[in-house]
Order: sequence, then C-alpha cells, then structure tokens
Amino acid sequence: MEIAFGVLGGLGLFLYGMHIMSDGLQKTAGQKLKSIISALTSNRFTGVLVGALVTAIVQSSSATTVMVVGFVNAGMMQLAQAASVIMGANIGTTVTAQVITFRLDRFAPLIIGVAVGIWLFAQNRRTKQTAEAFIGFGMLFIGMRYMGSALSPLGQYEGFRHLVLRFGEIPLLGILAGFIVTIMVQSSTAATGLILALAMEGLLPIQSGLPVLFGINMGTTVTAIIASVGANRTAKRAAVFHLLFNLIGTVLFVFFLRDVTYHIITRINPDDIPRQVANAHTIFNVCTTLVMLPFTGSLIKLAYRVLPGEDEVVLGVKYIDDRILSTPPIALGMAIKETLHMGNMAQTTLRAAMNGILKGNTKKIRQALALEKVTNELEREISSYLVKLSNRNLPADQRETVDGLFNTINDIERIGDHAENLAELAEFKLDNQLVFSATATEEILDIYKKTMKAYTQSLAAVQTLDIKLVESVLKKEKAIDQLEKKLRANHIGRLNAQQCIPSAGVIYLDIISNLERISDHAANIALGARDEIRAKRV
Repeated sequence: MEIAFGVLGGLGLFLYGMHIMSDGLQKTAGQKLKSIISALTSNRFTGVLVGALVTAIVQSSSATTVMVVGFVNAGMMQLAQAASVIMGANIGTTVTAQVITFRLDRFAPLIIGVAVGIWLFAQNRRTKQTAEAFIGFGMLFIGMRYMGSALSPLGQYEGFRHLVLRFGEIPLLGILAGFIVTIMVQSSTAATGLILALAMEGLLPIQSGLPVLFGINMGTTVTAIIASVGANRTAKRAAVFHLLFNLIGTVLFVFFLRDVTYHIITRINPDDIPRQVANAHTIFNVCTTLVMLPFTGSLIKLAYRVLPGEDEVVLGVKYIDDRILSTPPIALGMAIKETLHMGNMAQTTLRAAMNGILKGNTKKIRQALALEKVTNELEREISSYLVKLSNRNLPADQRETVDGLFNTINDIERIGDHAENLAELAEFKLDNQLVFSATATEEILDIYKKTMKAYTQSLAAVQTLDIKLVESVLKKEKAIDQLEKKLRANHIGRLNAQQCIPSAGVIYLDIISNLERISDHAANIALGARDEIRAKRV
C-alpha cells in the first residue's frame, strides 16, 4: 500500500509539474503558438515540424492529436495536413523523456526556489510566465524522484522481477502493459515517466522496456479516438490515421527492428538503461515517421476505407471545438474566427432582408428569417465556449480579449435581430402590396449601403486590429446618425404633402431606424477592436 501511495503521489507531482510547465510555455509562446499552427501548408515536412514543436510546448502528444482532431472537425485543417502534424507529435513527445534522463532531480529544489523568487518579484509578464514553466520543470523532477523512491522496494519481490522479465520474453504482454498504463494515466509522457522511474531504479531491463514503450505508443491513440466521438467523419479519420500509424510502427519494430534498435541503443549507452529507454522512444517515433511519411497518402486512403462516406453539411458552429480548449491561445484564435463567422452570418441575413425590401424577393425574406435563428444559436454556442475558455489559465491580455468578445457577439446578435425586423417589414410590405416612391427607395438604398459598409469595416477591424478601420467606422456611424435624422425629416415632409401612402411611410421610418441602430452596433464592435488594440500596446 505504501508503494501505491508513493507512486500515486509522485505521479501526481509529475503530472502537475508537466501541466504547470505546459501552461507556462504556452503563455510564453502566446501568439507564436498560433503562428506555428497558421504556418501549416500542404508540405508534409512542415507539418511534421509543426507537430513536433507544438507537442514540445504543450508537453503531450495526446493533447496535440486531440487538438488536431478539433481543427479537422472545425474545417481548419485538411486530413493530409493533420496526418503530418500527428507524425510530428509522436516525435515531439520524446523530448520530455530525453530531458528526464539528465537526472536533474538533485537540482530540482534549487530550480523551483529560484523560479519562485523570480515569479514573485518580476514585473515583466513574459518573465513571470517563463518562471512558471521552470517551476513546473522542477516539480516534474521531484515527482520522478518520489516515483523512483516508491518503486525501489519492488526489486525485493520475486513476482515483480519475474513479471518484468516476461515482458521481454513475451512482447505482447509488455505491449499490453504499456497500453493499459497509458490509458489509465491518459498521457504517454506520464507513462514513459513511470517506465523511466523503474529503469532508474534498475527494475526494468531494456529488453522488457522496449515492448512496454511500443504499448505506450499504442495507448496514446485511444485519447484521440475518444476525442473524435461526436466529431465529423473527417475528424474521426484523423484519429483512425493516428491509430493506423502507431499500429504499423509497432508491428514494424516488434517483428523487424527490435533487435536492430536494441543493438543501436546499447552501443550508444551500454550501461545507462534510462538513457537507452529514452533513445529507444526517440528512435521508434523518428524511424516510424521517416518510413511512413512517403506512404501518407496510402494511409489516408486506408483511413477512408475504414470510415467511408461523406460528412453532412452543418450550418452553424464552424471553428470552435472543446478539444482545442487544452491550448488556450489557439482556442482564443478559434473563438475570434467563430465570432467573425457569426458576424458574416448576420451580414448575410441583413443583405437578404434588404433584398426582400428593395426587390420583393420572398425567397430572400425566408432566408433572412432562417439565418437569424442560426445567428442566435451561434451566439449561445460562442458564449458557452467563451465561459469555458475564461475558466482556463489565461494571461491578462487574453482574458481581456475574451471579455471583449462577449460584447462583440452580443452586438452581432442584436444586428441579427434588426435584420430579422427588416425581413418582417419586407414581408408586411409584400403582403400588403405597399410601394415606395422612387425617392424613398433611393434614400433607403443610400443609408443601407453606408450601414453595410460600416458593419463590414467593423468586422474587418476585429480581424485585423487596424485602428484606421476603427476610425472609419466611427466616422460613418456619426454620418449615418445625421443621415437618418435628415431622411426622417424629409419623409415626414412628404407625408405632410401627401406624396406618400401613410402605411408605407410608417414602414419606411422603421426601416431607416433599424439600419441606424445596426450602425450603432457596428460602432460598438469597432470600439471593442479599439480597446483590444490599446491593450496590446500596453
């Protein structure tokens, strides 16, 4: 029981240290992490490099693969791109194992002490974030020391020594053990840490460690498969690709390359079993990637055979995905994209409603009324996502961005409501066969074009954070306010002169009023972008 408690405590410290280090690295990387992902091209080697770099930052190949599943599900990444990133993630996860074998546990208290001191007294945000990463780094090694100390007494048990030897004699048994452990701790890095702890205590010969490592690489695929439940078919194929890739790599090494690998790692480090384990882990993933990279297309075709069929076209949420929340900087980028998607949806709604007013197009009126419901649903989904994101460990500037997005989606939703009002006015106008004069029609078209321009620029300001666009929107909003007052006065004059039908006149006034309010919300969106620009300058 004492051994179990010690292992659990050490593993807990290891995982928590890894979590803190990952958070610190992600905060330090910040915009760079989003840039790494956005740098993805159809080039397979670039994808592998991206996967390795991101995994080195988030400290988990499972987290990277789950994130990739989320990107594919959101339509942000093609399956071919996802495949190369997944390959790179397998390489990136070996970095932690290599670092652990330097056995810095004796320096861990010093690392934590210095890092905490810097974290307490540093004023620079980036410095504090880097210090957080080192605090987690030190805790990781302390966790390793506790695990090693707890596991040490196992060497006295004949049954345990016999079981470990059986892993080498019957590779399938070792693979199963690694597979089960990885599923239990939900982290291939943590499972590898356990194996290294055993190796450091002299409890795991390399002949037994190799099959367990292969099992760990198989176990890490389960997390992605679980994450793909509820995702679209293409995202499921990404998880299947991961499974096929690791399965083929395992078969390749168990039956063909195990002896070669054993020979190489024992020649490099004859007496250092932990280093042998780490090197075997790296060789397995690098060689599997090099061998399988030319056959990526064939593996993708196999994934399509395993999961045939086409995805259903879904109208609504496009970019946000809970799977991406594990990397807040990227999740925030997706939330911004989804907000712009919602903004474009409201813009399409407005365009359709005005088409109904100006051209009497019943199809466009129905489209506007349907799209407004989609906009409302998007507002609920994005709000829920932002709440989840705000509960993550975010830097102050990113938290301000999240707060600003709440206001932005509220303004967009209100624009959708006004577009719905306009669609209903178009429907009333059509049903009652009301006709505007040529002058009234020209005036409506004029204020509509100016309002649409202001709204379009406000969305562009959110996307580009261009202060010139913000200023342009604010100027247009003031001009639209004056124009609405002028048009209202002109139309009342026409009503008094009996140049217009009163019932049509009321509709006219409601139309320009709704358009003026849309311009107000466009100005609010632009002001939110201005706040974001100022926050980034601080």
